[in-house]
Amino acid sequence: MLTIKATAIFAVALLAVACSTAPSPAPVPEKPATVGSIVRLEPAFDELVPKDAQLEKLADGFTFTEGPIWRPSGVLWFSDVVGNVVRQWSPDGKVTDVLNPGGYDGRGNLAAGGYNGPNGMTADKDGAVLLCQHGYRRIVRISKDMKITTVVDKYEGKRLNSPNDVVYRSDGSFYFTDPPYGLPKQDSDPAKELKFNAVFRMSNGKLQPVIKGLSRPNGIAISPDQKTLYIANSEEKNRIWMAYDIADSGTVSNGRLFADVTAEKDAGVPDGMKVDSKGNIWASGPAGIWVFSPAGKHLGTIKMPEIPANCNWGDDWKSLYITARTGLYRIKLAVAGEKQLYQ
Repeated sequence: MLTIKATAIFAVALLAVACSTAPSPAPVPEKPATVGSIVRLEPAFDELVPKDAQLEKLADGFTFTEGPIWRPSGVLWFSDVVGNVVRQWSPDGKVTDVLNPGGYDGRGNLAAGGYNGPNGMTADKDGAVLLCQHGYRRIVRISKDMKITTVVDKYEGKRLNSPNDVVYRSDGSFYFTDPPYGLPKQDSDPAKELKFNAVFRMSNGKLQPVIKGLSRPNGIAISPDQKTLYIANSEEKNRIWMAYDIADSGTVSNGRLFADVTAEKDAGVPDGMKVDSKGNIWASGPAGIWVFSPAGKHLGTIKMPEIPANCNWGDDWKSLYITARTGLYRIKLAVAGEKQLYQ
């Protein structure tokens, strides 16, 4: 039985232990560094990007960032394609692993350091996420409890190339691009089973190619009225964005050139893109994020210190997060992004 004195000593000891093991307060994030520049070409651009807008660098040290998506918990997920990890950035500045490995488990003949990892993502119902995985050559669903299930990996019994980016339409179908970047020798790789690099549509469990004529279909987006499909073609010698009409049935037709940056001297190809609530397109391209009106007018460019790969909306939906090679960036805008079906 403890004496009164012993009890007091024991209580003090317990208090000391409790204090020593209490969680430390979350670190106050440092003010992000401002980088890059903004090129304003049209008056309409000022209605989208405030005069005092600045590009902020939030994190770095990655290998090839892609596929940012804002999560309901108030954090950002993004892919590190070459690093083979899905990462998470939180507003306190912390970066943690969400899925590691993210796109390939290392078994097989894919060499480390290639484009084997995860890529584009989009929100799915019930808090889930659709994720493109290059190495596994498939699209998976990551449930709220982090359970992973394959959604699609074959067309007519043949393996997909390497699904790159994905977007839902309001009817519940989704479209995705399937270039050969995840294959070491790309089009000439002996493991390539499809003879084309397509844009596919998945509806009610049925997969159909809707576009076969592009050499490197990559970034993908749908207009707010759900009537236009935008596709980036990331071939160096044909750096273009295309637009297509979407019928009520989901079929695609009337392919036409939307914008062409083949003649640009800056490095970078058309890649990931998103649309805002007014229908403007925010597209990764040479040296930055190119902003186009729905009619294809180049309004301005957010010049980046690294070549960007993709972007997406987050926070109050007026913050654009940009993935660019080794870094993660953000710029706060005057226009809201267009929310996708399950956001």
